[in-house]
Amino acid sequence: MNAPARHNIFVVGLDDFHLGQLQTLPGAEGYAFHALFTREEVKPCARFPVRRILIEGRERLSQFPGTADAVVGFWDFPVSTILPLLRQARDLPGPTLESVLKCEHKYWSRLEQARVAPEHIPAFCAVNPFADDPLREVTLDFPFWIKPVKSVLSYLGFRIDVVDDFRRAMERIRREIGRFGEPFNHVLGHATLPPEVAGVDGNHCIAEALISEGRQCTLEGYAWQGAVRIYGAVDSLREGAAGSSFSRYQYPSILPQTVQARMEEIADRVIRQVGYDCAPFNVEFYWDEATDRIWLLEINTRISKSHAPLFRMVDGCYHHQVMIDLGLGRAPTMPHRQGAFRCAAKFMVRRYQDARVVRMPTPADIAAVEAEFPGVVVQIEVEEGMLLSQLCYQDSYSYEVATLFIGAADNTELERIYTRVMERLPMEFEPATPPGEVQS
Repeated sequence: MNAPARHNIFVVGLDDFHLGQLQTLPGAEGYAFHALFTREEVKPCARFPVRRILIEGRERLSQFPGTADAVVGFWDFPVSTILPLLRQARDLPGPTLESVLKCEHKYWSRLEQARVAPEHIPAFCAVNPFADDPLREVTLDFPFWIKPVKSVLSYLGFRIDVVDDFRRAMERIRREIGRFGEPFNHVLGHATLPPEVAGVDGNHCIAEALISEGRQCTLEGYAWQGAVRIYGAVDSLREGAAGSSFSRYQYPSILPQTVQARMEEIADRVIRQVGYDCAPFNVEFYWDEATDRIWLLEINTRISKSHAPLFRMVDGCYHHQVMIDLGLGRAPTMPHRQGAFRCAAKFMVRRYQDARVVRMPTPADIAAVEAEFPGVVVQIEVEEGMLLSQLCYQDSYSYEVATLFIGAADNTELERIYTRVMERLPMEFEPATPPGEVQS
């Protein structure tokens, strides 16, 4: 008797870490996971090869001898924005390119949000960094944030308090914005853009009034046949001089349920407004506790891979399950509070000055820690001998050197385990510039 055919699921940006997660999903024995592209192919440190990925991806899908049942991805740019174009090659379910861009293009997204939730977004304006005097295009008072209309991990995002801050930011943005801007423009070339967006391409920025004073929370959800559902809320804790560098993601959120419910209603309005359907998303918010005001920060058209282990620890399943179900054109099934822990967090270990890495934990060090603390997963992001400034696409104020996933019975135990784990992970750095030398 022949075994039932497996669903062929093509993953854009597959690596061993996430393949291991996918293979634990309920019903995974019925899935065959294929790397349409590897992580290294879609997330290089140099410019993103969007044109090549689209051409070769379509060829690989069309030449595959079996059925292509889903094309999915969990990375941010360029993966999240090219999935609609790759799915077209095999007529697979998913959102339209325009609905994705209404979320991913920061300026276009604000225009759409302003139509249905104006009271929950900051004042904003588009800025051309290559204009003769870009500051003349800013309609906001100091202080404000400026960032490219397409970026990831707060790359090239700057808080602007005075004119000199703006000038320094423009110098760097002009040098580096093309890394995202040019490949993003290739994607924009496949879309039908309204007049108010057509002139604001990937080499433009958006300036926004400050909204980052409150507590940050991200809703993970999906749209299916016109309905919007939220299945989890994750708190984002920040640190650093600008208050913009993430120190941890913690699940489940401890914000009041009434606040979470209001965030859900706002997300529902906006997702419906942009016409996004048959796909996962997450929406980032701030809640200003002093004024009880909720601000919408941004929408991402994917699951957060950073949150996936947290859902596994608390709910019993990586939320890749939602992505797979939707990719196969069916309503998602996601367990709730069936995991081994009551709370979980991803901790980001950061440094705030460039430095040379002298020592990092060995595989034996990591294995010993993970054996001592069930549920702990350690990932090292740097190598001995390298400069932190060699890391790709960090935020504008810090360097992420390691990440720790930790599950616990409560938030107090979570903090205690984190402290104990850090004591057992040797990390040493030395100044990037030796004494007596001038850094160029």
